[in-house]
Amino acid sequence: MPYLFTPSHFDKKEKNVAGISLKYWRYDLKLRHTFTIARGSRDVVPVMFAEVSADGVTGIGESSPNARYHEDINTVSRFLDRVAPGISRFETPFLLEDILDYVYSVAPENTSAKAAIDIALHDWVGKKLGVPLYKLWGLNKEKTPVTSFTIGIDTPQVMQQKIREAEEYPILKIKVGLDNDEEIMKAVRAVTKKTLRVDANEGWKSKEVALERIKWLQDNGVEFVEQPMPADRLSDIAWLRERVEIPIIADESVLGLHDIPKIAEAFDGINIKLMKSAGLREAMRMIHTARAFNMKIMLGCMVESSVAITAAAHLSPLVDYADLDGNLLIINDPYRGVTVKDGKLILSDLPGLGIGAREG
Repeated sequence: MPYLFTPSHFDKKEKNVAGISLKYWRYDLKLRHTFTIARGSRDVVPVMFAEVSADGVTGIGESSPNARYHEDINTVSRFLDRVAPGISRFETPFLLEDILDYVYSVAPENTSAKAAIDIALHDWVGKKLGVPLYKLWGLNKEKTPVTSFTIGIDTPQVMQQKIREAEEYPILKIKVGLDNDEEIMKAVRAVTKKTLRVDANEGWKSKEVALERIKWLQDNGVEFVEQPMPADRLSDIAWLRERVEIPIIADESVLGLHDIPKIAEAFDGINIKLMKSAGLREAMRMIHTARAFNMKIMLGCMVESSVAITAAAHLSPLVDYADLDGNLLIINDPYRGVTVKDGKLILSDLPGLGIGAREG
């Protein structure tokens, strides 16, 4: 029977087992501003935190489900209910590969639910070994990129105010994809000369309209455009790519490793999100595969707390661009992890993810 949530933010459910225990609970992230993209608006984002415990060590993970990928908080709960007994049969979280193979085999999709387990397992391994994840992977934390800060769709005046509030971030990602894109971008440029990236979230349905808007954007100094058209319109996006100068980055067109060969001719790069890829293991594989196709790589996010954002940040020394700002858009982050200084992601030397509870 699926877990039924009460209005309380922290109603924990725990599967008690001899070897590995899995605990998970819902938490509602509250956005500083209504967050609007081409598909809709949100003020509150429900997420699921998950803890994997064994041998006196606990690792934490997070799921931020998105309806675009056929998930919500209830599907996440049902999936975790389903996999918990199987996870308990493994002797130790050090069997991370075997555990994740099992989790993947239980059901297709459910990528954000799988990500919660994946992240928690990686955190456990790092904590147990006493090293941060980036060191476990042999990465240099000085090579973390500067993250962009996202400005959601709103009236031009409100978007200008959001830009003023984002003064400390040197790169801005502007959400577009509606009929007033040009008005929005003119308002943005009126108040900032910062590097701009644009995300249409599949909003442009005509390739001719998309071409006109991308050419206008490149003439106005935009660095790249993300997902200009619907995910399945690969031939139209490839047509666009041949006719514009700035890079086109895939988001909704790429979920996991298997998508990369199919989209490589249509896009210059990919946006990897842990909630799409089902976690860190698949994200790492995607990074190396995309490099084999000579593609640029961005690490992105949903609206997430510092748990999932920090997990992605540990991979960031391997990528070209970062859009890891989901925790910066909320007002009630219950955890602290990666920090940002002048836009640059700063990882700590704490073991695992380096996550701690936020006081108060």
